[in-house]
Amino acid sequence: MTTTTPAIRDTQDLRHSRLLGLGVYRPERSVPNTEIAERTGLDPAWIESRSGIRSRRYASPEETLPTMATTAAEKALAAAGIGADQVGTVIVATITSMEQMPAVSVEVAHRLGARQAAAFDVSAACAGFCHALALANDLVRLGRSDYVLVIGAERMTDILDHADRDTAFLFADGAGAVVVGPAREAGIGPVVWQADGSRNAALKMTAPWHDGTGERPEDRPAITMAGWKVYRWATNELVPAARRMLDAAGVTADQLDAFVPHQANMLITDVLVEQLGLTARTAVARDIVTSGNSSAASIPLAIDELLASGKAGSGDLALLIGFGAGLVYAGQVVRLP
Repeated sequence: MTTTTPAIRDTQDLRHSRLLGLGVYRPERSVPNTEIAERTGLDPAWIESRSGIRSRRYASPEETLPTMATTAAEKALAAAGIGADQVGTVIVATITSMEQMPAVSVEVAHRLGARQAAAFDVSAACAGFCHALALANDLVRLGRSDYVLVIGAERMTDILDHADRDTAFLFADGAGAVVVGPAREAGIGPVVWQADGSRNAALKMTAPWHDGTGERPEDRPAITMAGWKVYRWATNELVPAARRMLDAAGVTADQLDAFVPHQANMLITDVLVEQLGLTARTAVARDIVTSGNSSAASIPLAIDELLASGKAGSGDLALLIGFGAGLVYAGQVVRLP
């Protein structure tokens, strides 16, 4: 008697995907440079000249990570005209959850009423949103999920040493979300991403949650950064990477309607714009001026600012590129929602 080994059924017919809706949450409290200066002794004008930041948003105790992420997701679903019951996957990009488990995405899916959705978090620091977007694109294209919620949400103030003169003026809080779903034409290009662990000391936590013997530190670990090392890496590595992103999508720099880099530092953005040869035709996201660096939330927040201000419009061709601790980067060309 012979037995036949059954074949594993799989869906291989690729379809297109795009961003269908966007939603954001900006904390109510705006913190000017003068307040940062009082704690650090830095000059407010120096802070702006060094970073491009005039103010940033700090979340209150009531503006929790799941609360901000859920609100942004609800707005994205409403903008896309999609019900929570239609969502197949929820992905939250974050590095600031104070709980090892469960994932923030699980609570967000529950709050939304996305009862049938899979949910997981992505930890890729400031590049997390673009990593999550790449996964969502693949899920939709392969038919694994019809609709995927991608959320970047951070409370960077929870891991910030507010007296640290190197980092206290940079980081902020917020959340942004997009709905990724099927489309007739390609709306999300191939991702280009990379990790360089040889430079992981440039941007990391001051200490692990234990010292190797199981003992926990008395003080909560905080983010620490060698800014010049990150600047040098970003300005050397990101332009070639951005060109590979454009090539992968079959797009040239002069065809871009918008450029949305992670809002890390205005000096880095200016170098990227110059080296890519972007002209006045391309709207450049500079949300960092009033939002600060909100890590994985910064790209969707910056997209929102471009759309709300009229500097860019729905369907415009945009290059997204995130980069951060690792050191890692990820990016892709998209049609704006």
